[in-house]
Amino acid sequence: MTSARLVRNRRARDRAAPTLERPGVGWAIPGLVFFLVFAVAPMVGVLYLSLTNWDGLNAPQFTGLANWSRFIDDGQIWQSTLVTGVLLVGNIAVQAPVSILLGVWSAGHQRNRAVLSAVFFLPLLLSTAATAVMWRQLLDPNFGVPAKLGALLGDTNPLGTRNGAIVCLIIVTSWQFVPFHSLLYQGAARAIPNTLYQAAEIDGAGRVRQFIHITLPQLRNTMVTSTTFMVIGGLTAFDIVLLLTNGGPGTDTSILPFSMYQTAFRTYDYGYASAIASFLLLLATGASLALMKISGYDKMTSTLEGL
Repeated sequence: MTSARLVRNRRARDRAAPTLERPGVGWAIPGLVFFLVFAVAPMVGVLYLSLTNWDGLNAPQFTGLANWSRFIDDGQIWQSTLVTGVLLVGNIAVQAPVSILLGVWSAGHQRNRAVLSAVFFLPLLLSTAATAVMWRQLLDPNFGVPAKLGALLGDTNPLGTRNGAIVCLIIVTSWQFVPFHSLLYQGAARAIPNTLYQAAEIDGAGRVRQFIHITLPQLRNTMVTSTTFMVIGGLTAFDIVLLLTNGGPGTDTSILPFSMYQTAFRTYDYGYASAIASFLLLLATGASLALMKISGYDKMTSTLEGL
């Protein structure tokens, strides 16, 4: 049998029996249907409602771009956008370095590491509602920590000023979600080949240099994933603001999701609330795509053989 005939027979077998490297189109149909029904359809519905005037009871009345014109001229919305951005940047600035350090540490073999890691990860087991209520009681100026430390802190209410409320939101959010991101970094750090550190030790590199030149570069993909979670979570956070500050003092911590909630369920203006939701969707999508582009994540390839 000639080599040309062998090649033709092999190609025929490949076409007759699709492999994991060349899956058939049918494999994607269930996921595609799920995505269309539970992702695309709701987004299209919200975009349509943003072009209507609807109170949630009567039939929506098409108003064109009236809601979007109102959105552009709404100073409160742009203030909410600014507050959302400040909280987002603050959360990333606090959570990212703490999560990396805690995750890398918990991936080691230190004494009592497992017990301490379990303690550090306890906030991850609590719901956001329970976390917000607990911290609101702790920060209460009459019965909480500020009242007990009045001689040290003075007569102060951490949630009574704009800057104080924003700082408290960043601290509480970081306290709850740092364990989640630490788990991501823990798994990634454990996957780093130990031979890299052994070679670095032979070359005389200390722990700090190993962390900077080996650990951090190896965690690049995980950093992008973790930061994407932080961005999306920061743009969709709602319950922590509702229960901890209720958008106050005044409207100083009224972020976009909270403004959307108030517009929809307090003033029953679902059309305008849909415009805010559409803006949030565009903002989250744009931020995620920009993060992927800046980090070069779209050009990254797997380090596992065969993937």
